[in-house]
Amino acid sequence: MLVIDKPIGPTSHDIVARLRRVLGTRAIGHAGTLDPAATGVLVVAVGEATKLCSYLTAEMKRYRATVTFGTATTTLDAQGDVVATAPIPEVLAAELRTVTAAHAASGRGFDESRVPAVARALEIERARREQLPPAFSAIKIAGQTAYDLARRGKDVVLAPRAVSADTIAIEGASAQTLTLELAVSKGYYVRSFARDLGQSLGVPAHLSALRRTASGTFTLDEALPSSASNVELEGALLSIERAAARVLPCSMLTEEGERRARMGQRLEPEHFTAPPSPGISVWLAPRGHLVAIGRREEAGTWRVERGFSYATSIAST
Repeated sequence: MLVIDKPIGPTSHDIVARLRRVLGTRAIGHAGTLDPAATGVLVVAVGEATKLCSYLTAEMKRYRATVTFGTATTTLDAQGDVVATAPIPEVLAAELRTVTAAHAASGRGFDESRVPAVARALEIERARREQLPPAFSAIKIAGQTAYDLARRGKDVVLAPRAVSADTIAIEGASAQTLTLELAVSKGYYVRSFARDLGQSLGVPAHLSALRRTASGTFTLDEALPSSASNVELEGALLSIERAAARVLPCSMLTEEGERRARMGQRLEPEHFTAPPSPGISVWLAPRGHLVAIGRREEAGTWRVERGFSYATSIAST
């Protein structure tokens, strides 16, 4: 596993393509796409670790986002064509000035009671459980991506998706912008958040800057630039065992448990040194290498959900 600090410009696929060349393998994937205009944490899985991607994408993600008011675009960000403009209402303008002055004075958290209109709009977003994705997105419609259809001028109709926001907090402002920290679920579009926030405040809006600061437990503090050398990248590779343990709870198998897990057989409590946590867990062999990701069944037994290559597991210890 690698943590990359994606710059503005390249797509997430571009980053993966470069890493395939540098690391000499096609078995590379990533956990959570970032738009070309977005920066920050891109978690990249190499080799057998690509089997962890579905679990990594389910993790909460943190962002620092800037919403610009007064202009709406086709893509809901600064890359799209302008489709609507309007003056910023004086109530909102006054509240943005209040945030700007308070942030300049303290640089710390902001008391939302001082900006009631913005506070009400943010409460709507905190309570949101369904969100309409952007037409310009990678969601598939009858085998085609929505953004390909939208670029060709087709009407794109997407269904709302279940989402949640654990944190939405004001970080700063300017005359036309509001900067916020968000911690959000899988499937959450910060571009849609910008659109919806503007609608609640009665003004067109779009996302003008986005930086992902964390993806699950993986943060910017451990991220390498995408331009890092192959020596730097190889030196920063996180073993599959350590990566898995940061995503899911771990349990140790007995020798018989390892044998059964590698054969895809059901396991009983005696096949672990201690019973795994409820739900999904990582199963390690007695020597510490990764054997499988498994799930507890209602009957009190456990089954393998994803197995891992014995040779790869040995090599990474």
